[in-house]
Amino acid sequence: MEQMNMKYKVIFVVSLILVPISFGVIGYMSIEKASFLDALFMTITTVATVGYGEVFPLSNGGRIFTILLILTNLGVFAYALTLLSRFLVEGQFIIELKRSRMKNKISKLENHVIVCGYGRNGHAACENLNKNKVPFVIIENQAIQFDSLDSEHAYYYLEADATNDEALLNAGITRARGLITTLPTDADNVYVTLTARGLNPNLTIVSRASSKSSYNKLKRAGADNVIMPDQIGGAQMASLITNPDIKEFIDILFGQSILDVHIEEIAFSRLINVFPGKNLFELAIRDKTGVTVIGLKRNDGTYIVNPDLSMAPHSEDKLILLGNHLQMTKLKNRLDSTH
Repeated sequence: MEQMNMKYKVIFVVSLILVPISFGVIGYMSIEKASFLDALFMTITTVATVGYGEVFPLSNGGRIFTILLILTNLGVFAYALTLLSRFLVEGQFIIELKRSRMKNKISKLENHVIVCGYGRNGHAACENLNKNKVPFVIIENQAIQFDSLDSEHAYYYLEADATNDEALLNAGITRARGLITTLPTDADNVYVTLTARGLNPNLTIVSRASSKSSYNKLKRAGADNVIMPDQIGGAQMASLITNPDIKEFIDILFGQSILDVHIEEIAFSRLINVFPGKNLFELAIRDKTGVTVIGLKRNDGTYIVNPDLSMAPHSEDKLILLGNHLQMTKLKNRLDSTH
């Protein structure tokens, strides 16, 4: 009963109440030829054991029917009222109402990110997405994880098993731009990746992996990127000894510092409409906005770090840009002004 959604709970409780009432009304109208109102009143007072007495004189058949009505339906009616009281008084109705409202809000999202699992890695991913103002939906099967969300953040979330197709569909996977799966087991992450890729072939999928053997499995399942937190953590710890200043600079680039540094990826086809030019020098993005081009991604997936200013990007290429919040805002405002 607890796993049923609000719609079916309400239908179930209402049915438990209406069935004995309908049975009694039909019986009195058939046996005693009573009017609908008299039959309804007699049924309610009988089943609820109010004890107002007979509304109309009962024949022997009517009395036998009344006895059967009391014996067969009193427990059912009382159980239905108990469920209804619990549903309202103990807050179950409020919980189900919140879930229903959350699903309605999620159904309106587009171009968002789905985060499967709200553990340590999922929490960190959500904080970064929230910092960059990227809309996202959390899928977590442990309700206790959502206690802090209701009080601290206005996050979108679903209490569900991310390995179920229905959970991904309810999170709007067909309209999403990306998926991050950080479930505890690699097997679950492989399954979610495989399912998500089938539901949305254009989705960007990033998965967590615990072992090297799972890396290739996740890649074959459709993950665009596979992250191994333990391996990365160990490498970062070693780099603090061998190259501490470089490690600190990398932390700044990835937002793990209070310094105002942002990295953005923008399609060259979008930039060329605002910054006309055949090569990076003629674009003069840094002169006009302060933003620096630190990388270029070709359409075939290859990267060019610190590209030469004489390089002429193709329309399908993407530029990796570095700047502070003010510089990035200036760039985006110029880009938005063309729409």
